[in-house]
Amino acid sequence: MTGTRGKPTHRTRRVTSVGVAFLVLLAAGAGWLYLRLNGNIDVFDADGLSRDRPGAGASGQNVLVIGSDSRSGGNSGLGGGEGDVGRSDTAFLLHVYGDREHAVAVSIPRDTLVDIPPCKLPDGSWTAPRTGAMFNSAFSVGESAKGNPACTQNTVEKLTGLRVDHTVVVDFEGFSAMTSAVGGVQVCVPKDVYEGDLNPNRGARGELLFHKGSQSVSGQKALDYVRVRHGIGDGSDIGRIQRQQAFVAAMIKKVRSQGFSPGTLLPLADAATRSMTVDPGLGSADKLLSFAMSLKKIDLHDTKFVTVPWRYAGNRVALVQPEADALWASLRADRTLDGKNAEKKQAGEKGGKPGPSPSEPVSGAGVSVSVANGTTVTGLAARAAASLKEHGFTVADTSTSRTRDQRVTVIEFGPGEAGQARNLARLFPGAFVRGTAVKGIAVTVGHDYAEAPATPPAIAAAPAEATPGPVPSEVAGTARSADDDPCANLSYG
Repeated sequence: MTGTRGKPTHRTRRVTSVGVAFLVLLAAGAGWLYLRLNGNIDVFDADGLSRDRPGAGASGQNVLVIGSDSRSGGNSGLGGGEGDVGRSDTAFLLHVYGDREHAVAVSIPRDTLVDIPPCKLPDGSWTAPRTGAMFNSAFSVGESAKGNPACTQNTVEKLTGLRVDHTVVVDFEGFSAMTSAVGGVQVCVPKDVYEGDLNPNRGARGELLFHKGSQSVSGQKALDYVRVRHGIGDGSDIGRIQRQQAFVAAMIKKVRSQGFSPGTLLPLADAATRSMTVDPGLGSADKLLSFAMSLKKIDLHDTKFVTVPWRYAGNRVALVQPEADALWASLRADRTLDGKNAEKKQAGEKGGKPGPSPSEPVSGAGVSVSVANGTTVTGLAARAAASLKEHGFTVADTSTSRTRDQRVTVIEFGPGEAGQARNLARLFPGAFVRGTAVKGIAVTVGHDYAEAPATPPAIAAAPAEATPGPVPSEVAGTARSADDDPCANLSYG
């Protein structure tokens, strides 16, 4: 039946379709669809992540997205790189702000000169650190067909000082399938593009690939659009970054316009997972869906795309300082491009309390904490518990962690408890702070706490953490929003 009884609101349609999508996926949980999606997903080895990582913040989330141009498997006929070694064709770091209402994707040019920390090889050994290496070479460490996403994640964490919560690798086959699953993506081409622009080695202009202007592309055509660089702009790899950003923005707009319905989500999920490699934290259909749905409140206008400040250094790219560091600092502080603090507001959450001012004494009144010893140092949990009690915290229990070689103290907090966790973290300088789905606050003390003074200095008036300066105008002023004109700002050079 196609008739209607009154016109539902846009919000009602959206909420209803989301509910239907959840019901369909839940119903499929024991069936072939759920198994198929789970079976599609490849998970990379988290043992390759650095042993010296930045601490996790209590607000915001960082997702590294890597595009691989390997010719292995189904990519062989789609124009990937030469050979079976996985290579990183494009990468961006997506920062989802703590309010879950803003997000910014920062493109990192593939030719950027960076320091690559030690990375794990397929035989289990670790490489020596490298300086002044091309950014995309991190993905090729070990020369495997699947690439080395852990090495790229290590490199991004060292470069930015941000802890990467999740990493996703999408190859050409997956990208092509996703664009077809959504029924094509609207793009704009600044001039006529021919086969010779995509592959200048063919020695002739060839057939027309794209006419100048707006058009819908999918599959192979979508791949050609994001890959072409010769004959547009300055013809460089970095010259096409803005066109790639425009494409991702248009694809987000297309998915949002179709709504979160099973007819949209299921084919897209199937296409994406068939050629996707993720970290263990996203290694199931449930986890991927949960993460995707957590982004549904971000408006198109508040989804931004920028490129880290850069300059040419011969035939390579160098970061411009201090502008690049100012951008990373703003993300670490969870500040939007226009300087607003977008941390999650704890006071409005059930069971939540507003976080204290850094200048206030640490007070744990009404807050219960579990403490575990993550080392072989006898009595460390008791020492931490005594310190917490001195500051008014209630210690629910003390125990010994199953892991006894923890280097850094970890503080975990449940829903609505980020403010209390930040307050608690002031007693454990340098601790990792991360959210979980389990209610409660737990501290697992590491060797850093064992090596700290037995009696920490009083924290009656701790100096406020320096507020980062504004994001450079050349970054904020050139940011693309997902609802911008698809024909504007399509190339550097």
